[in-house]
Amino acid sequence: MAEVKVLGAWPSPFGYRVIWALKHKGVKFEYIEEEDHLNKKSKLRLQSNPVHQKVPVFIHDGKPVAESTVILEYIEETWPQNPLLPQDPYERAMARFWIKLGEDKATTLFFAFIRAVGEDHEKATNEWKELLQILEKHGLGKKFFGGEEIGMADLALGSVVCWLEIFEEIVGVKMIEAVSFPRLHQWIQNFKQEPLIKDNIPDRQKLVSFFKHRREAIVAAAKAS
Repeated sequence: MAEVKVLGAWPSPFGYRVIWALKHKGVKFEYIEEEDHLNKKSKLRLQSNPVHQKVPVFIHDGKPVAESTVILEYIEETWPQNPLLPQDPYERAMARFWIKLGEDKATTLFFAFIRAVGEDHEKATNEWKELLQILEKHGLGKKFFGGEEIGMADLALGSVVCWLEIFEEIVGVKMIEAVSFPRLHQWIQNFKQEPLIKDNIPDRQKLVSFFKHRREAIVAAAKAS
């Protein structure tokens, strides 16, 4: 049997994309937690991802693959059962379009929203709202991005948006309300109620505590500079 390992860090949403995909496919794997991932880099992490030195890292029979969306594609091609991408070429291209938009914009804003202060934070908030409006108007219309079944675009974008809810609580800014973004709001509820997701996500209060301390340290450093 092929050896599959996932090197991750519990507070990071990007590793959960990989975990969700593997569980969706029914692929058994060993999860290795990268302890104190912000301050220390294990030997395995440096060996497996020498370029970016980040988690998650996916290791299949000793061969490492880095970057969560690249890993998702690798999983999809290696284990075709329970597909995460549509069979139709156009629909598959559309799924990849939304995944790329998430990587190009949502991931950058994800970090800016928790790290920025003052005018920079206001700018990040406005840019998030613009992105959410795009997803609301052009990306959604069914239960999930690809239709009635959860897919790769949902895993890629859902990981970031679920964590955005945590950040909303910490910074006191409500972004996704049913009145403003009804489709997006319903999609998030559908996503979080999927057993694949709700059974494999960190404790909310644990996440709030972790990122609250991070946010407080960032704000304190900004005031001191």
